[in-house]
Amino acid sequence: MNILVCVKQVPDTTEIKIDPVKNTLIRDGVPSIVNPYDGYALENAARIKDKDPDTKIVVMSMGPAQAVNALKECLAIAADKAYLVSGRPFGGSDTLATSYIISQAIAKIEETEGKFDVIFCGKQAIDGDTAQVGPEIAEHLGLPQVTNAIEVEVDGDGLKVKKMTDDGFEVLGIKLPGLVTFTQPPFEVRYPSIKRKLAANRAEIPVLSEVELPSIDLTRAGLNGSPTKVFKSFVPPKRSGGVKIEEEDAAASAKKLFTMLNDAGVM
Repeated sequence: MNILVCVKQVPDTTEIKIDPVKNTLIRDGVPSIVNPYDGYALENAARIKDKDPDTKIVVMSMGPAQAVNALKECLAIAADKAYLVSGRPFGGSDTLATSYIISQAIAKIEETEGKFDVIFCGKQAIDGDTAQVGPEIAEHLGLPQVTNAIEVEVDGDGLKVKKMTDDGFEVLGIKLPGLVTFTQPPFEVRYPSIKRKLAANRAEIPVLSEVELPSIDLTRAGLNGSPTKVFKSFVPPKRSGGVKIEEEDAAASAKKLFTMLNDAGVM
């Protein structure tokens, strides 16, 4: 099986702070990591390869030059090949433009790596939380899709997908080629071995810019090709603390609460 895993390098959201004047994210000094949901997608690809060693896993990321670090981390964990999609005209792309660029890059990569049987993505990136790019890639490529998966297994010429729902989970079948997005699975993801980490550090990762994608329509990329426009962002003001009622018993607490609400005109 030939699997493509789309990954994104994101800032570690546990370290993010907000500029109180500009109301923007302070990215300086904030470490970057592989988007956790993309890591779940990679782990599911690796589990397929555990059962079928002939499986090939290719990872791809769209981003600035430093995103090669995320790709090398994926190579250290389970991936066989990696590609970076990066170019100045791609900067500022929203989810629609990003998914279009990625779809064009996938077609280019398939010229070298062969047709992909399935594309795995994280359900969303923790720095945007839109959950739009994966499904949009599927639409650009005309592929069937299943979102919010926690586990997959090969089933004949398709995949059996365990999908998380509000009420539990569903098990669905998807014909290949197709696309699956992943949320957190019920098992732990693997860590890189020293041997794979050393090999990943030496790996040369091809970069696909607009030059390598001659058929791309740049009017659909970058800021000019993005219909989403952000006019203002702000940090919601902190709410003042509530009132804690502590009386001798529940009846006294209820009576005091009623009095406070009555005095405030709520009741």
